[in-house]
Amino acid sequence: MAVEFDLPDLGENVESGEVISVLVNVGDTLAEDQPVIELETDKAVIEVPSSVTGIITEILVSQGDTANIGQAILRVDGSGGVTAAPEPSPESAASEATATPERPTAPAPATPPSALPPVGDIEVKLPELGEGIQSGEVVDILVSEGDSIKEEQGLIELEIDKGVVEMPSPTAGVVKAIHVKEGDTASVGQLVAMVEANAGSAEPEFAPEPAPPTAASVQSPTPAPASAAPATAPLATPRARLVPAAPSVRRLAREIGIDIIQVKGTSPTGRISEADVKAHSKALHERHGAGVAATAVPLPDFSTWGEIEREPFSNVRRITAERMTQAWTTIPHVTQFDHADVTELEAWRKNHSKLVEKAGGKLTPTAIILKVVATSLRKFPQFSASIDMAAQEVVYKNYTHVGIAVDTKRGLLVPVIRDVDQKTVTELSLELGEMAEKTRTGRVSVEDMQGGCFTISNLGGIGGTSFTPIVNSPEVAILGVARSRTEAVHIDDEFQPRLIMPLSLSYDHRLIDGADGARFLRFICEGLENPYYLAFEG
Repeated sequence: MAVEFDLPDLGENVESGEVISVLVNVGDTLAEDQPVIELETDKAVIEVPSSVTGIITEILVSQGDTANIGQAILRVDGSGGVTAAPEPSPESAASEATATPERPTAPAPATPPSALPPVGDIEVKLPELGEGIQSGEVVDILVSEGDSIKEEQGLIELEIDKGVVEMPSPTAGVVKAIHVKEGDTASVGQLVAMVEANAGSAEPEFAPEPAPPTAASVQSPTPAPASAAPATAPLATPRARLVPAAPSVRRLAREIGIDIIQVKGTSPTGRISEADVKAHSKALHERHGAGVAATAVPLPDFSTWGEIEREPFSNVRRITAERMTQAWTTIPHVTQFDHADVTELEAWRKNHSKLVEKAGGKLTPTAIILKVVATSLRKFPQFSASIDMAAQEVVYKNYTHVGIAVDTKRGLLVPVIRDVDQKTVTELSLELGEMAEKTRTGRVSVEDMQGGCFTISNLGGIGGTSFTPIVNSPEVAILGVARSRTEAVHIDDEFQPRLIMPLSLSYDHRLIDGADGARFLRFICEGLENPYYLAFEG
């Protein structure tokens, strides 16, 4: 029984909308509440769900049409039971009574050939793609000759005027030949591939047909001999699956190993963008990155070229390898570079160092940088936050604990100085010296290295001009400090010798944008260039 699905009421004062996408094809089995079209109104882009079920026999609108409330959108063969069927006439009742016993429930001569699994070579031809669509451009070949494929596995991708569709195989088997190539224009009914079907891939199933069989279909055909010509896959069998994404986006997904069908589009229409593919990839890395060890790459036999020695990883080195690999593979890093003129700061440090020495400590550049960073973190709280990808939330912390990377014989360790914003430079100098000594002598505890919001890695005592530190997950930023050096700087129409400190800020681009990274690092530079600036900023 034919049923028409009309455009329903879309809301107050909405009388019509432009069809921007048709989401179904002729021959599709339509479920209740399944979206059939995307419609753009003056208020939004919406998906229009079906209120009927059955086999789509005709689509009455096309992309670009203006559809009005109450207008017929598509026709459906509703014999599956959308509406109550009329009482059968005596003639039809007799016909059904006659046909019912002949519906096969076990192998019998009356079994239609389509009920049996395909055997031998199958010609796979391009099916109907939708009303008014006769051809499309082949944008990708998804299989190769000799590949073993599953039923419904994609064979080619075809670009039509409504998007990119994937043509699946109607049977499991082995690809014997591919008859199209990338860039070809393929027409409906054209031979696409030859597949040698796996005869034993499935037991015969004798499911009832969607509609009662006609008189011709229940006649027993003469079985074809084994040497007969290859069978042709029914055109309606491989239904094209519409994926709302441009060919370039689909190509990106394939290149990075992402199944685009699993990607959720974030646009109002559900269309998938490159950003959606990348976000999906990052989420996969997040889920699989925890506890990941450094990638095990097969190594050559180095002893072939000379004597070697092997030494097992220390526990510190093993943990460092695991965490650095996790951080590098799950965090999209950006590194911002700047430099601070610390000429006045160095003079200030020397003038005040005796006050700290009297208290039993040493006034180092790291202690001053700690204080400047604490002030900066209060002004830019996102740099001390963390990202909860599972909950899709940002975790802001109402405390300022800063980790300091320490070089030890066992490897790199990062003890944490707590409540940096609440301590004076003298207090920080004392605690920094004590913590560094504990770390180098192996007396630092696990608790001492937990709870950091931000990390500072100062290599100034060793050397180097700049470097790109890796963010210490679950933190979102780290500051690298290289060795200061005297440079000629043009000031007041003359070159003056100035002490310049190179700084490198690496941050998590999921949370921090480039402009904020530049502002944060510049604020740190200004704090270092003017020691008294901190008195006004806190």
